[in-house]
Amino acid sequence: MSRSIPTELLSRIREGAVQRELERTLPFEQVGWLDDAGFGALRVPVEFGGEELSLQELITEVIALAEADSNIAHLYRGHFGFVESLRFQPAPVRELWYDRVRQGATVGNASTEKGGNALGSLNTRLDRDEHGAALLTGEKYYSTGTIFSSYTRVSAAQALEGEGRRFAVVPTDAPGVTLLDDWDGFGQKLTGTGTTLLDSVAVEDLAVLARRPGDHESVHEAAFFQLYLLAVQVGIARAALADATSTLARRTRTFNTSTAGQAFSQDPLIQQVVGRMSSKAFVAEAAVLQAARTLDRALSAGLQAGTGDPGFEGEPPRAIHQAEIAVEQAQVSVPELVLAVTSELFQTVGASATLRTKALDRHWRNAQTIATHNPIVFRARSLGEYEINGTVPQGLNAIGEAKESS
Repeated sequence: MSRSIPTELLSRIREGAVQRELERTLPFEQVGWLDDAGFGALRVPVEFGGEELSLQELITEVIALAEADSNIAHLYRGHFGFVESLRFQPAPVRELWYDRVRQGATVGNASTEKGGNALGSLNTRLDRDEHGAALLTGEKYYSTGTIFSSYTRVSAAQALEGEGRRFAVVPTDAPGVTLLDDWDGFGQKLTGTGTTLLDSVAVEDLAVLARRPGDHESVHEAAFFQLYLLAVQVGIARAALADATSTLARRTRTFNTSTAGQAFSQDPLIQQVVGRMSSKAFVAEAAVLQAARTLDRALSAGLQAGTGDPGFEGEPPRAIHQAEIAVEQAQVSVPELVLAVTSELFQTVGASATLRTKALDRHWRNAQTIATHNPIVFRARSLGEYEINGTVPQGLNAIGEAKESS
């Protein structure tokens, strides 16, 4: 693939987005186009045969894809998060998985458990059979992208070498893996965010990946995952703005109460609404791209300092946490800007904008769904604590049942 998604491919994806939304048709065909074009390999390092786009360049591509169809952009989030994590893995793991990704393999996400696990613990487990082979058993929800992918990365408690958390990467068509399309959210309906069932699934040796809380890998990936969602939201804002302008260009009806009875496209008040939408979309995109540049610099500084080495024990560069803060600053404001754009869209047309066949409501529903992934109120509080007391924010690394209060 070239270093950007071909314009023709984006157009083909955009053409069917509304129909897929109305019929709830999962975009297997469109994902196949992107996989065949090498989209999933854009962050593979040059030394492993990849294009190695910078994070800013990748985020720019994600925004463009999300403008065409936010579901399709979103469902690749787990895959690109996995590719990011490989930079911190031992050489044999990098060699195996970068090669598979370059050959077209994609990796979904299966980390969250719907309930029953205490905060900081997991019910999904890695054990060994009588022959010493690793086996994975459990149930995951919010498995975004997995149903479209070659593999899925599963978080698990492990009893292989004592307690601790690991990630296991298993083929989605392996014996014991069951994928359910049971996601029933009101937005991002086509992301395959359903349940993954795992029943004694065999795991190859180079598919068990270690993770240490608080190290550069965990901080980087948490920031990347959130930045990726913000990029999808920016794409939604751009799509809403594009729908507003294209609808206005075709509209001839107006109201007697409008400015001098002019067509909507010539009405200064309607133009002002579109101008506000344009400004908010611009500010949101600028914030996301600035955060991406900051994360690029932090990743480079960390890897140069040796944080990518599995045995790294030194003090990580301050830039790593500065990048995390930049992403959180964007997270507090970008969703609000995007939701405003998707709401103001309806001020530009009138009641006809609510027709189901137009599916303009999908922009607000999709943006709102994404905005719930990492509670903004917690991010705002931790940023305030950082500004006042200098306390480095804690990244999101666990979801589970709260401890009982005494």
